[in-house]
Amino acid sequence: MFLIVGLGNPEEKYAKTFHNLGFLAAGDCAAQLGVKFKKKECEASVAEGYLGGEKVIIARPLTYMNASGRAVKQLVKKYKVSPEELVVLYDDYDIPKGHVRIRPSGSAGTHNGMRSVIAELGFTQFARIRIGIRDEAANIPIIDYVLSEIKKDDYDLFASACTRAAEAALLFAKGESAERVMSKYNG
Repeated sequence: MFLIVGLGNPEEKYAKTFHNLGFLAAGDCAAQLGVKFKKKECEASVAEGYLGGEKVIIARPLTYMNASGRAVKQLVKKYKVSPEELVVLYDDYDIPKGHVRIRPSGSAGTHNGMRSVIAELGFTQFARIRIGIRDEAANIPIIDYVLSEIKKDDYDLFASACTRAAEAALLFAKGESAERVMSKYNG
């Protein structure tokens, strides 16, 4: 069993914002497994598939970003997922746009969604795949920036980053070590 969670906001008005890159990457995971988000449970939209004979749950919390931990906690409990069987995908303002960074554990940094996840779970020892969104040319407050739409000129860059993040998440689901996944995708 493996749980992949992409953080974002469920309303259509947020679909093309930086804060929804986790949702987009989770969608790429589902597409790569050939599954669709067909059910709602644990305050999340869920897709189920198999990889190497193991069940993989891909989820998008419907609780909005700042309460993402509520859904993640319910999913972890329902599916009896250990910290090693969880990976969270999300945008990160502290990383340059289009870059993907993977860590086997750590703090929430400046990300409120991750703060919620860590607070609800009570542990930090799970993999996280961060998609960089920082644009040095943007001169607006972070809260406004993360909820702004991705520029058309940058769409391909972020689509590629989401695809790479999804590939990395599925490598974790296949049982690859954090070190191997990091060496392939960090940099």
